[in-house]
Amino acid sequence: MKRAAIYSRKSLFTGKGESIENQIELCRNYLERYYPDVTDFSIYEDEGFTGGNTNRPKFQQLLKDIKSGCIDVLICYRLDRISRSVADFATTYNMLEEHNVAFVSLKEQFDTSTPMGKAMLYISSVFAQLERETIAERVKDNMLLLSKTGRWLGGQEPFGFTSEKVSYIDENYNERTLMKLAPIEEELNVVKLIYTKYNETNSITQVTNYLQDNMYKGKNGGEWQTSQVQRILSSPLYVRSSDSTHEYLRSLGINVYGEANSNGYLTYNKTKKMTIDRDISEWIYAVANHEGIIDSSEWILIQKTLNKNSYKKVKRLGTGSNNNALLTGILKCHSCGANMIIKQGHKSKTEDGVRYDYYVCSSKDNSRGKKCTNKNIRVDRLDKIVTDQLFAYNRDTLNKYLLDLYSDATKLNLKNNKADSIISDIKEKEAAINTLIKQLSQATNETVSNYIMQEINKLSDEVTSLKKSLETKCEEKENVASDIKNLKIILDQFDKLESTFKLTEDINTRRLLLQTILTKVTWDGENYEAELTILEDKKNSS
Repeated sequence: MKRAAIYSRKSLFTGKGESIENQIELCRNYLERYYPDVTDFSIYEDEGFTGGNTNRPKFQQLLKDIKSGCIDVLICYRLDRISRSVADFATTYNMLEEHNVAFVSLKEQFDTSTPMGKAMLYISSVFAQLERETIAERVKDNMLLLSKTGRWLGGQEPFGFTSEKVSYIDENYNERTLMKLAPIEEELNVVKLIYTKYNETNSITQVTNYLQDNMYKGKNGGEWQTSQVQRILSSPLYVRSSDSTHEYLRSLGINVYGEANSNGYLTYNKTKKMTIDRDISEWIYAVANHEGIIDSSEWILIQKTLNKNSYKKVKRLGTGSNNNALLTGILKCHSCGANMIIKQGHKSKTEDGVRYDYYVCSSKDNSRGKKCTNKNIRVDRLDKIVTDQLFAYNRDTLNKYLLDLYSDATKLNLKNNKADSIISDIKEKEAAINTLIKQLSQATNETVSNYIMQEINKLSDEVTSLKKSLETKCEEKENVASDIKNLKIILDQFDKLESTFKLTEDINTRRLLLQTILTKVTWDGENYEAELTILEDKKNSS
């Protein structure tokens, strides 16, 4: 008689990965299949805790129970559920061995009751941490190496340039190629115009308006936006590198490489995970192979002006997560279908200078009302409209979606009734193969042997095909079952949504809570209405 412990962990409202419920169910199934002598098991759940350390309440309780000698097997869905740190895990695993507790990780298929499972566990965890510890250094070293060449690393070329392949001879007299930026004179003339107009007006908005009014087009033929103008003005791509630009950039904490020679700069290592800025101390600016077009003293003066004006202007909050809006990323304009962004309004004349944030159609904002006239709405007001509407949403509609899934599962089950006949066919053909193999061993005639081999190969191909068909049917059935299980979990979340929402004040948590249920919200400013696209519509859009 043995006792098992199932441990599960998940960071709070990540919206990704296996749910705790699914983790536990998979662990339970494994125990039933491979540990029939386990007569009892306990479940330890930590939700909302990182795997970076072991300071988790249920995990600490698990360790106490292991030390007391009442657990024989510890099972989890994935190794990093226990710990992301090899040092922490090694300590935990040594304790498991000390108390004769077997460890099982389903995802990596580790079972330390076997010697191979034990070895693979250590190898995997060591390599996982080694990669985490060395990746930053590898990236930085690579960036430093590339920065010395001034090469273009690919992607969307910046305004004013295209990319071209050039050849060069390395230190070993071998011919090599690299990508560099090549100028587009027509576009670079627009860049010069942007700098000229900004020097005249000290206003990004006025420069943008000028470009729009005079029908200047951006890189892909679209209308100019203030964010694009600002990027061009602040980009070191266009400045003629000099000792003064080197000194200015370094004064900001930026790593600068290459000899100042009037060429522009290329930037490296500014972001991670596409949208998250690295600390400025990690940025790399390298002198590139293309010529700069803006004098260094003019460019530096503009940078100082931009910095000075940045906290004077009305704040445009866009669609990012660093605001207090709940509908970030899912709000659309009813009139034109464009994304709605968040902008900070002017100080209220009636409420002691309070500033409110507003949802604004991005197309309306970029075209100054020429392309869309949908009315703005205060963020706090629309957020309340949407949450009130969501909490009052008819749960029967969600249940209907669940019933539809059950219907799909029933249809698949009917299809899978054929699985028995497929299995029977496989067994018959495998038996025939075995018979033919016996005949082949006794055959003395070459012609007969060749015929038997052809038949064996033919039957083998048919068996392979049948097994693939059987596997596909099983996968379809498992996928629907998983959908049903996950939907039940979401429905439970929906039941708890309002109470959980009201208990937390963290805007990011609130936003993630809503967006587990909401797919899209459309704002109709003319009729003062919000249309919610709820969970069931995901099925229709997929």
